[in-house]
Order: sequence, then C-alpha cells, then structure tokens
Amino acid sequence: MRLGLVMSEVGSGLRRNASMVVSVVLVTFISLTFVGTAILLQMQINQMKGYWYDRAQVAVYLCTDTDTNGNCTGAKATAEQRDQVKAQLESSTLKPFIQKTYFQNQEQAYTRFKSQFKDSPATEFVKPEYLNETFWVNLKDPSQSDVLIESMSKLAGVQSVVDQRGYLQPIFSVLNASSFTAVGIAALMLVAAVLLIATTIRLSAFSRRRELGIMRLVGASNRFIQTPFILEGVIAALIGAVLAGGAIVAVMWFFVRGYLATRFTGTAFIGMDDAALVVPAVIVVGGILAALSASVAIRRYLKV
Repeated sequence: MRLGLVMSEVGSGLRRNASMVVSVVLVTFISLTFVGTAILLQMQINQMKGYWYDRAQVAVYLCTDTDTNGNCTGAKATAEQRDQVKAQLESSTLKPFIQKTYFQNQEQAYTRFKSQFKDSPATEFVKPEYLNETFWVNLKDPSQSDVLIESMSKLAGVQSVVDQRGYLQPIFSVLNASSFTAVGIAALMLVAAVLLIATTIRLSAFSRRRELGIMRLVGASNRFIQTPFILEGVIAALIGAVLAGGAIVAVMWFFVRGYLATRFTGTAFIGMDDAALVVPAVIVVGGILAALSASVAIRRYLKV
C-alpha cells in the first residue's frame, strides 16, 4: 500500500511538471550522448594508435644525386654504401630489434609515388632519380626506434633515418584534443542537467507544499516524503540516459561500423562490444547523478 502511494505521488509530480521533466530528459540525453561518444572516441584513438604504431616503419633514406643533407655530398649512394647499410641492418647488434626489412629502389619509389599522388600535377615533374632509395624496417618493438636511428644515421650514403610514428603523432594529438573538447562540453552539460534536476525537484516540492505540511503533521518520515521526489528525478534522467544509450548504439552501428569501417578498411575500428561496455556505464552515471542531485535538493528544501 505504501509503495503504491509513493508511486502515485511520483506520477502526480511528473504530470504536474511535465515541461520541466521533458527538459531534464533532453538535457540528460544530450549530455550523456556527448559523454558516451567522447569515451568511444578515446577508445577509437587508442585502438588506432595500437594498430598504426605497430605498423609504423623506420625509413633509412639513401642519398640521391642532388642531396646535400645528412651524410650526402651531392652524389648518389654507391652500391658499396648500400651494401654497408644492409650489412648493418643484418648485424648482430640490430638484428634482435628488427622484425623484417625490405629495400625499395628509385623505380619502385616512383611507382609508389604515382599511386599515392595520382591526382596531383606534381607527378608530371617528379622523376625516379629525384626519389630516395630506401630501406624500410619493421621493428619488433616500435618504441625502440632510437636504437636504429643512432646506429644508422652516421653511415656514409645515408641521408636520414625517419621514424614514421613522428608523422602520426600530430594526427593523434588533434584527435585527442577533439576528445578532450567533447569531454569538456559533456561535463558542462552534465552540470546543467544536475542543476535542472535539482530545480525541477524544488519546484515540484513547492507546488505540493501544502501536501507536504499535512504529511509532516500526520507523522510521515522524511524518507517517505523525500522518496517520491528522488524517484521523479531518477526516472526523468533514466529516460534521457536510455535515449542516449540508443543514440550511442546507433552511431556505432550506422556510422562507425556501417560507414567508416566499410570505406576505410586499412585501419582498425572499435566494435559493438565496446559500445556494450559504454552504454550501461552511461545509464548508471545518469541514474546516480539524478539521485544525488534530487536527494540534495529535496533535503535542502525540507530544511527551509
């Protein structure tokens, strides 16, 4: 009977403050959607980091006819210098760090260049002799590239030794900045949702102040009085949280898995199992924040 009375009060409160409840649902929905997508974005960044960093190679560029950088003197690396570089890569010092190595001559580099920049007018002006012969090296542990760079940089005929992870870092820095921005926006919207829930509860309590006075006079406990208001805030927030969970699943299914993963097959994307971890967490966070804010709001009101 008491449970039925509590739920009756909850339903009455939700009907009386329908517009505020809708506002709570919408703000909670938007803020938790931001939170969920920000978490998934960070998971995607970490996934791509692991995928690309493991595949990032170290390039040992040999001198061309026009190079004066590094150890180059304006002359192309000789066959003897090329053999010396190869011998160093196969030496007992470096071999434990290297997974595999392959050599790319100027013709192969030119073919690769034309494939990568086929729509660029630069292909009309570039000739094979302008491009470096290169030893491409895959390391067992990409983080140990400094060992290779220090060992190879001083060899005759070597223009430069470049760790490709350096090209990837600015991209991931931008992605991380985007992720942190999304988290910041989500945090502000969560604060707005908490304040809106608290305001809704206080307005609901004010509209029923006469009923609350009567309940106090007949000896109703504070817990019995507070419970309907807390449930109102939790129900409204949970509706928004469930909608946010649905939006997160939809983004994952239609955009990430349905669009990105099918068009960019050369990289790794997070899956629905990752969304299955994020969605329950988002719903729990929404319920807990609503319960805390509603509890604090109604307790302060009743003490006034």
